Amino acid sequence: MMMEMGPSDMKKRIIAEKTALVVIDLQQGIAHPSRKGAPYESSVVVGNASRLAQAFAEEGGFVVLVRVSSFDGKDMLNPETDMHPSPTAYPAGWDEIVPELAEVKGAHVVTKRQWGAFFGTDLDLQLRRRGIDTIVLCGISTSIGVDMTAREAFQHGYQQIFVEDAMSASTTEEHEYVCRFIFPRIGKIRPTEEILAALR
Repeated sequence: MMMEMGPSDMKKRIIAEKTALVVIDLQQGIAHPSRKGAPYESSVVVGNASRLAQAFAEEGGFVVLVRVSSFDGKDMLNPETDMHPSPTAYPAGWDEIVPELAEVKGAHVVTKRQWGAFFGTDLDLQLRRRGIDTIVLCGISTSIGVDMTAREAFQHGYQQIFVEDAMSASTTEEHEYVCRFIFPRIGKIRPTEEILAALR
């Protein structure tokens, strides 16, 4: 189901030099075609994110590819929870950026150890030193890595645009909850085509 979005003001051009595309966790172990997503399959998310990344790179925008990785599992968070924890041993290549994005010219790769892309990384430094004040955010999962990064970006004072059809979650319910009740309070929600049109 397509999300209801607010009145569009994306007819004005996105200033590429002041805007960063931040792509969350589109890596082999998370966005592999064999892994299902909702409401969009991984292939749809990767395809739209790839189009956005190429367009940003062509227009001189800053592209950030975020991945989650670990040296040995000991640098990852390990809280006691009611849900079964994720495995601490990951297969070879699990943290490699998907091929569709791996060769984006000039992309900066951020490696995180937790859900959000700001804490413990150089993301804020890289953005501020380039004079970037706006983030276009997408990736997997809407309700985990994307949501946490969005909340951190909000607290850091960035303007945000969320690309609804370039993100997905484990369930449609998770995706729709965040897009209906969280993202509209901290930014704007737009489809891929509208971002591309405003960028060019």
